[in-house]
Amino acid sequence: QVQLVESGGGLVQAGGSLRLSCAASGLTLSSYAMGWFRQAPGKEREFVAAVTWSGGHSVYADSVKGRFTISRDNAKDTVYLQMNSLKPEDTAVYYCAASTRTLYSGRYYLEDEYDYWGQGTQVTVSS
Repeated sequence: QVQLVESGGGLVQAGGSLRLSCAASGLTLSSYAMGWFRQAPGKEREFVAAVTWSGGHSVYADSVKGRFTISRDNAKDTVYLQMNSLKPEDTAVYYCAASTRTLYSGRYYLEDEYDYWGQGTQVTVSS
């Protein structure tokens, strides 16, 4: 049974940092591209960042570029999202997702490209 479990969320002041983790089980993480999405209250879920299976290439939403960094440790079956300079508008439930498809298709921002999803972790940024 495939499981993706996010952790590391919480309450932080604007300008602060958090590191989210996504621990995978039931699959060989190195075979999957990985992504992070988020959903704010009353809004649709949106793409945040994605990384290739090797970790050699990553892509970001414009809203987080330069502030967030996605990385992975395949030996630990874990993907990370380092979030710096957090803003109140970053408040959302953050989800990790695994995809058998390549990021180079250009469709990495679409939810349908991902095969497995975690349950999410809440990030709240206070002003």
